[in-house]
Amino acid sequence: MKNVLFFAGLLIFATHSYAQQFQLTGTVTQNGVPVEEASIYLQSTGKGTLTNSNGNYSLSLEAGTYKLVFSYGNQIIRNVNLSSDKVLDIDISGAQESLEEVFLSSVRVNAQSPITYSNLSNEEIANRNLGQDIPVLMSYMPNVVTTSDAGAGVGYTGIRVRGSDATRVNVTINGIPYNDAESQGTFWVNLGDFASSVENLQLQRGVGTSTNGAGAFGASLNILTDSYKEEAQAEIANSIGSYNTFKHTAKFSTGLINDHWEFAGRASKIRSDGYIDRASSDLKSYFLQATYVDNNTLVKALGFGGSEKTYQAWYGIDAETLQNDRRFNPAGAYTSENGELKFYDNQTDNYKQDHYQLLWNQDFKGNWSSNIALHYTYGRGYYEEFEEDATLAEFGLKPFTANGEEVNTSDLVGTKWLDNHFYGSVFSLNYQDANWDVSFGGGWNKYEGDHFGEVVYTRFARNNDPLEPYYFNRAEKTDFNIYSKANFAITSKIAGYADLQYRRVTYETNGVLDDGNRFLNDDNFNFFNPKAGLTYEVDSSNQLYFSYARAHREPSRNDYENGDPEPEELNDFELGWRLNKPAVQINTNIYFMDYRNQLVLTGGLDDVGAFIRQNSGNSYRLGFEVDARIRLSDKLNLQPNISLSRNKNVDFISGFNGELVNYGDTDISYSPEIVAANMISYLPVNGLELNLLSKYVGEQYMSNVEAENSRLESYFVNDLNLQYTWKNAFVFKEVVLSGLVNNIFGTEYVSNGYYYTYNIPNSDFPSGEQTFDGAGYYPQATTNFLAGLTLKF
Repeated sequence: MKNVLFFAGLLIFATHSYAQQFQLTGTVTQNGVPVEEASIYLQSTGKGTLTNSNGNYSLSLEAGTYKLVFSYGNQIIRNVNLSSDKVLDIDISGAQESLEEVFLSSVRVNAQSPITYSNLSNEEIANRNLGQDIPVLMSYMPNVVTTSDAGAGVGYTGIRVRGSDATRVNVTINGIPYNDAESQGTFWVNLGDFASSVENLQLQRGVGTSTNGAGAFGASLNILTDSYKEEAQAEIANSIGSYNTFKHTAKFSTGLINDHWEFAGRASKIRSDGYIDRASSDLKSYFLQATYVDNNTLVKALGFGGSEKTYQAWYGIDAETLQNDRRFNPAGAYTSENGELKFYDNQTDNYKQDHYQLLWNQDFKGNWSSNIALHYTYGRGYYEEFEEDATLAEFGLKPFTANGEEVNTSDLVGTKWLDNHFYGSVFSLNYQDANWDVSFGGGWNKYEGDHFGEVVYTRFARNNDPLEPYYFNRAEKTDFNIYSKANFAITSKIAGYADLQYRRVTYETNGVLDDGNRFLNDDNFNFFNPKAGLTYEVDSSNQLYFSYARAHREPSRNDYENGDPEPEELNDFELGWRLNKPAVQINTNIYFMDYRNQLVLTGGLDDVGAFIRQNSGNSYRLGFEVDARIRLSDKLNLQPNISLSRNKNVDFISGFNGELVNYGDTDISYSPEIVAANMISYLPVNGLELNLLSKYVGEQYMSNVEAENSRLESYFVNDLNLQYTWKNAFVFKEVVLSGLVNNIFGTEYVSNGYYYTYNIPNSDFPSGEQTFDGAGYYPQATTNFLAGLTLKF
C-alpha cells in the first residue's frame, strides 16, 4: 500500500509539469474519396491514430517538428512543424506502398472485409504492460475469457474466445504459426514480456481469413512485432507489485543507419511468487532485430525467445479447500518419516524456446507486392515431479528385496522431456488496384519432436543407468497449405470477398508413452476450406456485412493419447453492422457456428495438467456481440462490449454408472452465456490517463452433462489503471509512471477448473459400478497491484 500511495503522490505532483499540446487534424482521401482506417503515426516512435469513416483524424502533439506517416497500403511521409493547432489534409493516390502493410495484407483484414475482428495497438498494450502475459492484457476484448494457473496473470495463462480454448485459437507471429504443432496450444510463459515487442495485434473471432497454421475454430490472433524506428532511442522499464512480482526491461534501437539499416533489441526478466502458494515464475526473454529498408524492399532478421522456470500450479484444489485455504497448492506434497506434510522444492516446469525469422517484403511498383518468410524454432525442456510410493514397473525399474520381501514401490523423482524443432516457410503475393485486392499464398511447415522421461532419483530402488529414458517416442508432423483470397468491388457500395484454402496435414508417431503403451500413428488429412462474403456500405457511416466460412481441424496429440478422435468440421456464419462516426464507433454481429465432431473439453485433465477433449457429434454456438468506442468529451471515453450466446451439444451421449446415457441438448463446457466488459477512460490533464476496467463472466459448466458439481459461478471484477507521461523530463524524452490495481474490490472468484468422474463397485447397478464426480478449482487473486516506471531516451 505504501508503494501505491507513493506512485499516486508522484502522479499528482507530476500533473503540474505537463507541456502545452496542439491539435493536428485533417482528412485522408484517395482520389478525392475519404479513406477509413488509414494509419497516421510518428515515424520515430510509432505513436498515432486511425481515420474514421469520413477520413478524419486528430492527433495531440507538443510543439515541434515531426515526420508523419500517412499509410493505407500506400504511404506518404510529411514533415510537420507544429507550433499551433493545424489542419493537414492528405490525398494518398499514387503514393509509395508501405512495406509493413504489404506484410500485414496476407494475414490481416480491415473494415472492407466481412470478418468480425478487433485490434489492439501497442499504445493500448503499454498502459497495462507491467509484467502480466498477453492473454491477460487481452482480457477486456470482446467475448474473451482469460485464466491464470498462479492466479495473478504471471506464469501459465490461457485464453478462451467464444468459449473455445487456446488450442482452437490460431496464433501467428509475423504471419508464422506459433501454436505448438502437436498440442495445438500456445504457451506465452515461454515468451515472457513479449508484449513489450508487439507493435499491434488483431483478434479475428470465428474462422476468420485464411492464414498459416492450424485451422481456427474459435478465433485467429495475428501479432506484428516491433516496426523499425527511424531515430535512435532506448528505454528502461521497471515494475514491482504484489506477491514479490517485478519486471525489468531494457530496449534499444539504433534508428536508421545510412537511411537503410536498423538494429534493435530487448532483454527482460520477470519474477513472481504467484498468488497461489509456491506458484512462482522465473522468466527471462530477449528480442533482437536487424532491418534493411529502401523504397521497395524491407528485410528483417529476427531472433527472440525465452526460458521459464515455474513451480507447478496446475493441480487445483477441491471445494472444501477453496473455502478454507484458497491459496493452497498440493503440488509436490509428500509425508515425511515423522508424518509431517512437506513439499518437494523443485516440483517445477523448465523450458527454453528460441525463434528465428527471416522476413522479406518486396514492392514491385505498379500493383504487385510480395512477402516470403523462413523460420525455425527450437524448444527443449522438462518438468520435474516427486512421486511418493511410486510403482517401480511404471518407471522401467525392477523390484528389489528388503527384509526378505519383494518391494515394488519407492519414492522417486522423475522428469518428462520435450525436445523439438519446427521449421518451414510462408509466402504471399498481392495485387491491388482501385477495384481488386487479391492475395495468393501458403506455407510449408515441419515439426519434429522427441518425448522421453528419466528417473533422476530413487529413495529405495536401484536406478537405471544415468539418463536412460524409461520411455521414448518420436513425432513428425507436416503442414502444407495454399490459398487465394480477394476483396473486390461489385458496385460503388457493394464489395465481395472470396477465399479458398487447401490444407494437407500428415502426423506420424512411433515409440512408447509414459504409461508403457505403444503410441503408433500414421494419419493424413486433406482439408478444403472455402470462405465468401459481402460488404454493403449503406452510407459514409453505416456498413453491413455477411460471411460464410468452412474450417476443418485435425486432432491433437492429447486427443490421440486419450481415445480414437475424428477430425472436426465447422461452418461459420457471420452477420454484422458497423457504425463509424467521429464520436461513436459501434460493431455488432450475430454468429452461428455449426460443428461436426467438435472436440469439446470434457473437464478432465491428463497427468501434465492438459485438458482432455472428446468428439461431441453435432454442436453449435449461436451468439450476439456488440463492442463500441464512445467519445463523451475530449476527456472522457467509454469502450463497452457484451456477448450473449447459446452454446449447445445436440443429443449429447456420455457414460454414467456403466451405461451410455443420452443427455439431450446440453451446454458446451467452459462456454458462459454472458461475457461483458467496459473501460472508462478519463484524461483530466494532458499526459494523465485514468482507466477503470470492468469484466463480467457468466456462470459456466466444466462438463458437457451440466453436472452441478461442474458449475463455475459468475464473477465481476474491476481494475484501476493509471498512467502519467512526463515529456522532456530532465535528460529523458519521456518519463512514464504507471499503476495497476487488479480486482480493486477484492472479489474472490474462480475463472477456471476441472471436472472428473470415478467409479466405485456397487452391485445395485447392472454394470457393477456406481459413478461419482468431483471438481478442482483455480482461484484467482484478490486485490493486488503493479506499479511501473519507464525512462525513454
